[in-house]
Amino acid sequence: MSLLKKLAGETAIYGMSSILSRLISYVLLTPYLTRWFVPEAYGIITLLFFYSGLLTVIYTYRMETAFFRFGSKEGQMDRTFSTASIAILSTTIVLSVSLLVFSGPISEALYLEDHREYVYWVVSIIAFDALAAIPFARLRLENRPIRFAIAKTLGILIYVGMIFFFLKLCPYLIEQGHDWASAIYQEEHRISYVFISNLLGSGIVMLILSPVYFKIRAVFDRGLFKQMIYYAAPLIIVSLAAVINQNIAYKLLEIWLPGGLEANRAAAGVFSASAKIAVLMSLFTQAFNYAAEPFFFRHVERSDSRHIYAQVGQAFAAVGSLAFLGIMLYLELIQFFIGKELRTGLSIVPILLMANLALGLYYNFAIWFKLKDQTKIGAYISIGGMAITFVVNLLLIPSIGYAGPAWATLACYVFMALASYLSGRYYYPIPYPMGRIAAYVLSALLFYGISVWIRPWLGDSLLLVLTINSLILLAYMLCFYWVERKSLLAMLGKN
Repeated sequence: MSLLKKLAGETAIYGMSSILSRLISYVLLTPYLTRWFVPEAYGIITLLFFYSGLLTVIYTYRMETAFFRFGSKEGQMDRTFSTASIAILSTTIVLSVSLLVFSGPISEALYLEDHREYVYWVVSIIAFDALAAIPFARLRLENRPIRFAIAKTLGILIYVGMIFFFLKLCPYLIEQGHDWASAIYQEEHRISYVFISNLLGSGIVMLILSPVYFKIRAVFDRGLFKQMIYYAAPLIIVSLAAVINQNIAYKLLEIWLPGGLEANRAAAGVFSASAKIAVLMSLFTQAFNYAAEPFFFRHVERSDSRHIYAQVGQAFAAVGSLAFLGIMLYLELIQFFIGKELRTGLSIVPILLMANLALGLYYNFAIWFKLKDQTKIGAYISIGGMAITFVVNLLLIPSIGYAGPAWATLACYVFMALASYLSGRYYYPIPYPMGRIAAYVLSALLFYGISVWIRPWLGDSLLLVLTINSLILLAYMLCFYWVERKSLLAMLGKN
């Protein structure tokens, strides 16, 4: 089987689990929680999950990527897995105990002094997720995406199911006179039940992955660990920057918009709704990254590895451009997934989609510094991207509102992609067909522009609009196939 076919198949499996998880979260959970909790309570949940994202980076300190780097070497997987697992287990215990000991001051700093238990739950969730990181990485490196997908999907199903059990079923049972439910559910602990549900989901995932830990030979190679931590340390900055770039817009809109707090939060809500649509592209990007990172490391010793990496970059650009065009041509149908009052921000969707496409290209171009042990350069690029995010937001938010973060996101990821590509040309040249990659993106924008130009003549008929846009999409696909059929056959052939 072609290596690209295999990568595409693994990406599809990772994508299915990611899409299912996001659909369950956004279609079922988000509407329910936003109606069940008052804004202040929902804000607490959002804030704590944001901090948990930052702490997860600290807990795992990118040891999973270091595992890919050193475990992909012949005969080194078991030793690397054992060393990484023992390291994560040890630091997780130390960090968790430290955070729990200082839970009082932490809860006070977060203005949650009356709810120290929130800190307990969040720390426990992070601990389970950290312990699952290396087993998940081993599944990816061993080409076992199905087990990976099952564990991920089951975790989110348990999380959502337990939330409905605690917040919906238990109150109903109490109303029906089942006194035993009163021992489980108490009105004042509703926020805790969200975290407890997440903890149960993470705990079950850890239980599913526990057999992977049985492969540990209790060997801790100090020399290997020093190499791994030196390699991974700059990637911590990369991950922290990624969390900030993806989540800081909501807070900056609240702070830097010229209106009052209520109006600013409303603008942030419009931006958030549009970002939910752009998630359709980020799901593809995330699924690709899950499959591609271990793929790159597994084949680094091949004589034609750089040619394969170039083909992967070209294939991603082609599929990503098609995804962009498909989402935009059917946006008038997709928009019904969000409330009517929040659809005023649909104009920023193409910007956010292009930003996610640029992020995917960055994942391709950035692989060189992971393969060449130059992760510090990746840290410099991420810091530059984060600086661009803040500067562009500062310049644009006061004047163009929620469109500012969209342009800031695009500028950040385009910079990171270009910086990774240009630096890679010097340190680890990969023959990416940049002309073709640019042509894919520009042609998708061109066909989208044709749709926008025709739109005023189509009236209010949704069926007519979708029919014309379907013809435009078909024309794009036919043109693409006609121009690239030889290249497609070459990529799908045996490598």
